[in-house]
Parts: sequence; C-alpha cells; structure tokens
Amino acid sequence: MASAPTAKGHLLVIPKYHGAKLHNLPDEYLQDILPVVKKLTIALGLNVDGPEGTGYNVLQNNGRIAHQVVDHVHFHLIPKRDEATGLIVGWPAEDADMSELAAYAKELQAKLA
Repeated sequence: MASAPTAKGHLLVIPKYHGAKLHNLPDEYLQDILPVVKKLTIALGLNVDGPEGTGYNVLQNNGRIAHQVVDHVHFHLIPKRDEATGLIVGWPAEDADMSELAAYAKELQAKLA
C-alpha cells in the first residue's frame, strides 16, 4: 500500500494500543473501530446512494507480505467515488472445491469451539 492517500477523504483509524498486527491487540481496543468508521463514512458523505452509487473500502493489512508498511495496527477508510480513485484491487480468484472447503470449515469450527 502506498504511503500517500488514494482519494480525497482517505483516512486512517488508529487504535491507541500499540500492536504490530491485529491479533496483538486486546479486544477492548477493537470494539469501537467499526462504529468510528461508520460515523466517518457518514461525515464524508459516503452513505448516500446515488444512481451509480458511492462506495468505500475498509482495509487493514498484517505483515509485509500482506502490504503492511507501518508496524502499528491501523484501518484505512478509502472512499471510492469513481473508477480512477480509491482502492484498485486485483483479486487472484481460484476455482473452489466445495468438498475441500466444507472439510476446512469443519476444521476451523473445531478450533473455534
């Protein structure tokens, strides 16, 4: 991720607790993040759906391989008002084997129990 804004209104929401990655933060430092982001979307006028819609991305990266540059958890709110500005994503999608996904889901459910 570039260190410069990608669109007017691109901002960061930063927890006060220092942790390099999301899993390093205590839950209480995360509980207000989405409500704050929601309020900011309204303040930026991103909650108004026009004929072509207004979009935005909420982005949080963990680790260099995942494009994290700053070693302090932070969340990007990136307005997407047109095709030329904001986050541009290239998603390397793969065909899914549904039986493998179902088995993996069961494995994860067991770890969460």
